[in-house]
Amino acid sequence: MSIIERKEELEAFFHDAGKTPERWRVGTEYEKVGIDRGTGKAIPYFGPRGIERILRELIERFGWEPEEQDGHIIALKRNKHEIHLEPGGQIELAGEPCENIHCTYAEFDQHIRELLEVAEPLGIVFLGLGIQPVSRLEEIEWVPKKRYRIMAPYMLKVGTMGQRMMKQTATVQANLDFLDEKDAMAKFRTGMGLAPILIAMFANSPISDGALNGYRSFREHIWTDTDKNRSGLLKFAFAPDVSFVHYVEYALDVPMYFIIRNKDYIDMTHMTFRQYLERGHNGERATIEDWSDHLTTLFPETRIKRYIEVRSVDSQAPDLMPALSALIKGVFYDNDCLQAGWDLVKGWTWDERMQIYLDSHRDALAARVRRYALLELARELLQIAWEGLRRQRALNVQGDDETIYLKPLKSLLDEGKCPADILIEKWEGELARDVKKLIAYSAYKVP
Repeated sequence: MSIIERKEELEAFFHDAGKTPERWRVGTEYEKVGIDRGTGKAIPYFGPRGIERILRELIERFGWEPEEQDGHIIALKRNKHEIHLEPGGQIELAGEPCENIHCTYAEFDQHIRELLEVAEPLGIVFLGLGIQPVSRLEEIEWVPKKRYRIMAPYMLKVGTMGQRMMKQTATVQANLDFLDEKDAMAKFRTGMGLAPILIAMFANSPISDGALNGYRSFREHIWTDTDKNRSGLLKFAFAPDVSFVHYVEYALDVPMYFIIRNKDYIDMTHMTFRQYLERGHNGERATIEDWSDHLTTLFPETRIKRYIEVRSVDSQAPDLMPALSALIKGVFYDNDCLQAGWDLVKGWTWDERMQIYLDSHRDALAARVRRYALLELARELLQIAWEGLRRQRALNVQGDDETIYLKPLKSLLDEGKCPADILIEKWEGELARDVKKLIAYSAYKVP
């Protein structure tokens, strides 16, 4: 392990991650909630019709390699792909860094085919929603990962909805590279600024605990009272001189969760990383590996690690899952488009940012800032991304560029709706508030 001798090493951790544009990739992380087809209840981890059984089937049939803790499978690996488990059994595919969205679509398509092949005979389905629609918090079984044994009780101390975030919610996340500090800060700032628009475009969690919850993105609302030290919008992101130093200083003052020694997780929730760096803990000194782990426990809307993560979006139906990465690639990987994306939101005050951020959770595209509805800004952002992808001209074997993955999103915005708007209409109409009809409507199907 690499002991940290100087604070500058924490900044270098980011500086050293810069890549030239020809090496830029897009990574996508896709979380999905699994349920019992008959009841709509969240599937357990243990048992003959649980998550662990699914993982064992994936190993046996499709060549995945297991990672275990205390004798239980908690992750899978195959080539550059990984399957992770969220605390409530949500299954996440952490895709490979892809050159284009055609690659992203192919990996997701293969993953869904494999997952459904092993799950459907067990009476298990996965829903294209951002939250468990039926099971209450106490009904959802914890995945037996060591880190969650530390995080779960800590969440009860710092907010009212942290365990909801852990066990009920699901997201899709886009990860992208940067050239240098200047480029990273432009992407970080723009990602933070666009968060309300992204939330509104993809809002998809209006039903929880078996009923409408009053929000288009209840998942995003949950984040507002999960842990204010480590989530939400970061005001310093909008400072004209924002730099890696600002992010380091922020991260240093966030309480830690744990350090890992000899595969054991040591509870560190009593101190910040700054305190740990200055005085150590029980003979242990801070390492770069500890810093890297700590950065994964920060949850702002846009996060910096060795790449930039855009984290604002609810999990989606299969046809919309590639749309986030397509949108982000189109905007963030063309300098003109990145500037145009920032121009949409650069004039807002901090108070306006916070208000529209909160309003987007409830009202999505109908939320307004100044004289604009988020719908208008969402349509503009889509056009910016469309132009960026058109310029990038990454073609599949049929000769299509990556704008094909934005078409389902465009259709929604042409109607003036987000996924939650459609779901609410159907829940109150043809689905007749019937859970079985909701499952049939939102379940993943083999493409």
